[in-house]
Amino acid sequence: MAPGSAAGTGPAGSGSAGAAARELAERVLGRLRAAGHTLAVAESLTGGLLAAAITDIPGSSSVFRGGVVSYATELKASLLGVDAEMLARHGAVYPPVAAAMAVGVRARLGASHGLATTGVAGPDPADGQPVGTVHIALSDPGDTVVRTVVLTGDRQGIRTLTVEAVLSLLLSKLEEENR
Repeated sequence: MAPGSAAGTGPAGSGSAGAAARELAERVLGRLRAAGHTLAVAESLTGGLLAAAITDIPGSSSVFRGGVVSYATELKASLLGVDAEMLARHGAVYPPVAAAMAVGVRARLGASHGLATTGVAGPDPADGQPVGTVHIALSDPGDTVVRTVVLTGDRQGIRTLTVEAVLSLLLSKLEEENR
């Protein structure tokens, strides 16, 4: 299958988001644990799939603080502190929304690192954005970064690739810090 495309999830028993997400989650958790860091997640289009991938890993409770599934736009403001005017003006599928979600979940759940996902999994466009438009974010004590990815595949495939992308973003940052 081509990079940036997917259909469905991994084989049964490979984890909620598939084998690739499980492997990434194991590596992320190992690095966070070794450094004494913690993690919280804010999810929209992934609807809990990211938290499930993390908690599929035995021992994740030593690192994972929790997650907020803010599927409804207004919950991004009330639960995560995303600016309501920005949401009204640009919608939820907007890079600064992803950044604010990551910052908000990190602060509210008391974690050293926050991850966020927002985007359009389909089948229809949303907030004026085409299916497959995804914004992921990472917030840590020193920085907040956002990446925009354009994914193809069915709804579940886009959600699975989003989990892999945001875990890869965190893993890359952790590996960079250890160089």
